[in-house]
Amino acid sequence: MPLLMDVTPLRENAAYRRLWIGLMLAGIGSAASNVTIGLQVFDLTGSTASVGLVGLFAFVPVVGFGLYGGALADHHDRRTVALIAQIVIWVGSIAAALQAWLGNTEVVVLYAIVVVLNAGFAVLAPARAAIYPRLVPAHQLPAVNALHVLVMTGSLTIGPLIAGVLVDWWGFKGAYTADALLTVAAVVGVLGLPPFPPQRTSDRRVPGLSSVVEGFRFLALAPNVRMTFLVDIAAMVLAQPRVLLPAAGSVFLGGGARTVGLLYAASAVGGIVTMAFSGPLGRINAQGKAIVVTVLGWGVGVVGLGVALLLSPGGAGLWSSSAALVVAVVGLAFSGACDSVSAVFRTTILQSAAPDEMRGRLQGVFIVVVAGGPRLGDLLGGGVTILIGEAWTAIAGGLACVVAVVLLALWQRGFVRYDAREPTP
Repeated sequence: MPLLMDVTPLRENAAYRRLWIGLMLAGIGSAASNVTIGLQVFDLTGSTASVGLVGLFAFVPVVGFGLYGGALADHHDRRTVALIAQIVIWVGSIAAALQAWLGNTEVVVLYAIVVVLNAGFAVLAPARAAIYPRLVPAHQLPAVNALHVLVMTGSLTIGPLIAGVLVDWWGFKGAYTADALLTVAAVVGVLGLPPFPPQRTSDRRVPGLSSVVEGFRFLALAPNVRMTFLVDIAAMVLAQPRVLLPAAGSVFLGGGARTVGLLYAASAVGGIVTMAFSGPLGRINAQGKAIVVTVLGWGVGVVGLGVALLLSPGGAGLWSSSAALVVAVVGLAFSGACDSVSAVFRTTILQSAAPDEMRGRLQGVFIVVVAGGPRLGDLLGGGVTILIGEAWTAIAGGLACVVAVVLLALWQRGFVRYDAREPTP
């Protein structure tokens, strides 16, 4: 059984290869920008709760534009929809660089930029994801999803490290400028795609609220697809550690921007290593069971982060900063490894079980969950830290995730028995 990642789609499909390269470069810039926004907000306010508000300003456009963006992808040429959305993201990245170069000190400007960036992303992501089943053969979808997760985790590894270095050397403007330059590659990647108009003439109409409702009606009758959303909500809302990392690195572990960048990167490193050896994933048929197990692993990893912070010099002081950092990094890396496998199978189930005319709308719901869930988790985590602190927030969130996933698996036993050889929604 081949152990290394299957790169056949990159080797055989030039259009996909250009899209993947653009996504990789732009993803690095975006990850650097996301970390920099958190650092700049924390620098301006000194408040983890204010960093958590970034999640609110990201979540609202992701919900609204994600759902409608999915409908747009089902009723218009998906390449056109993706291209317009990618240009909006590029404009947002340029605005972030400009405010830094002009010496902005108003946190509301950063919140506004977050709205623009996430509105563009919410439309782009479902259109791009709905393109994949028509761009590559069906049997290559697990490999494509593994390559996509590799890009995302790789970006989340390299981007935060770049952000830490650039912020230390050239301030916030350096990281934002890098993002604006790298996003050009994503625009070029989408431009290189062929057109993807709706396959049915009945889908060639202006989408409205009824089109969005159709997606939810389908989802109500698709327990397996629905379950992929529910378990991810449990993980991302209840046990999202991202908002804790600025304080974890600078206060609990006594480091600076580079330590914060390392913590952000740790989860992605776990995902990269796992995806590098993802060859066997395409042969796993019990995909529902695999999702349940890996989401449980995510919760356990977040608990490990909380324990590290609790015993660190900034907590109980029972561990040295180096020992606490190692445990925190290992916990985040383990959670990232589990999340990457879960993401491959959740996306594959959605692409395999849903008909083409519904994929955009379901991908829109998927984006609301995958992208909006962590933002809502940021908001929840930032608020909870006011009551119990960062360390206990991570521990309580990880345990809540474990309990929620166990209850969901007991409730939807059919999902645990899902077989990829007979995909059913």
